[in-house]
Amino acid sequence: MFAKKKDSTIELTKLSSLIANNMDITGDIQYVEGLRVDGRIKGNVKAKDGEKSLIVLSDQGCVTGNVSAYDAVINGTIRGDVEVTHFLELQSNAHVVGNISYRQLKMDCGASVEGKLTKLSESGTGSNVVEIASTGTDK
Repeated sequence: MFAKKKDSTIELTKLSSLIANNMDITGDIQYVEGLRVDGRIKGNVKAKDGEKSLIVLSDQGCVTGNVSAYDAVINGTIRGDVEVTHFLELQSNAHVVGNISYRQLKMDCGASVEGKLTKLSESGTGSNVVEIASTGTDK
């Protein structure tokens, strides 16, 4: 009766780098494979082009700058634009102040976005835009 919906999952990759919760970094970061952020970054965070990368931002983590990755799991705060070319998961403590472009999105109850959500088409260009109004509260 009902066809099974294609399961959207994150590509398995190794989290080879960690920015611990006692670290503050100022400057742009480029990474390969996987990056877990529990600390604070003031700068852009970008995966190496062409890599199936993963970034995990914990509920303690904060990035002030743009973030780009193949896959992303966000549970902290990002103040900047986010571009995820495969799968984005916004967990319940995620707070993004900026525009998000993604191919596949999972958003848990409690996550907040102050900006535009743009679904990327298979060719990588934006096809659908959703405007999210500000809630008026800051984290």
